[in-house]
Amino acid sequence: MKECVIKVDDLYFTYPTGITALKGISTEIFKGEVTAIIGQNGSGKTTLAKHFNGLLKPTRGSVLVYGKDTRQYKQRELVSKVGYVFQNPTHQLFNTSIEAEIAFGPTNLGLNAEEVRERVEEAIRLFGLEEHRNVHPLRLSYPYRKLVAIASIYAMHPEIMILDEPTIAQDFLGWMLIFKTVNDLKSNGKTVIVITHDMLLVSTVVDRCLVMTDGKIIADKTPRELFVDDSTLKQAFLRPPQITQIARRLSENIAEIPPNVLTVEEMFELLSAKLQTSSL
Repeated sequence: MKECVIKVDDLYFTYPTGITALKGISTEIFKGEVTAIIGQNGSGKTTLAKHFNGLLKPTRGSVLVYGKDTRQYKQRELVSKVGYVFQNPTHQLFNTSIEAEIAFGPTNLGLNAEEVRERVEEAIRLFGLEEHRNVHPLRLSYPYRKLVAIASIYAMHPEIMILDEPTIAQDFLGWMLIFKTVNDLKSNGKTVIVITHDMLLVSTVVDRCLVMTDGKIIADKTPRELFVDDSTLKQAFLRPPQITQIARRLSENIAEIPPNVLTVEEMFELLSAKLQTSSL
């Protein structure tokens, strides 16, 4: 049975400006899964995610993290359970070296010097930052700045990590680094929540999608289910990744090709099997 780590019940949130950004949301996040929150700008994705680590508190309804209402947590206690990596790493980095940046969080959790050092070394090793450890974070390329931001949150050992638009403005190398990072986090037992517009990332690393429109969750599906659900895709103004679009066209004439292919590798295997069968 899946373990629920975040439970959202009838959540409403209204900003001081009077805009109601979340309208009666109920959902659960499960341990060890990679969950994507997707939808157009203004749909409420980031507002919802900021309730998971207490940056925002419900106007109405509740958010429980490990069974405890976020309004009952001290902020320091909650951020040690749910780490949030902001969309723009430049807004998060302020120390003069990568080592210092990664050490900042564990130090503020009150850990002793030896444990802080161990966590810094672990994060530097996991994210491949050995060669850059003494470099000022803002001297790094954007993809590596993003990694440093993720590493600095990881070093606090939260069980849940929220990545806000991790692949935005990334080149291919940066995209591959983020892809590897999400897989590594999952392999290390972390629960990962990704806020993203990147359907390729969704198709390759995500277990489950929460689709949002106008402050509501309109679908809770796997990527394979979502990318053939034309009604939800249209309502949320989403398009499947290119390989799934190709699969949907091919499936009309080739029975062996299902319409919900998610990756190029999967398509290659299907076409190879088809060709081998045809040659026989």
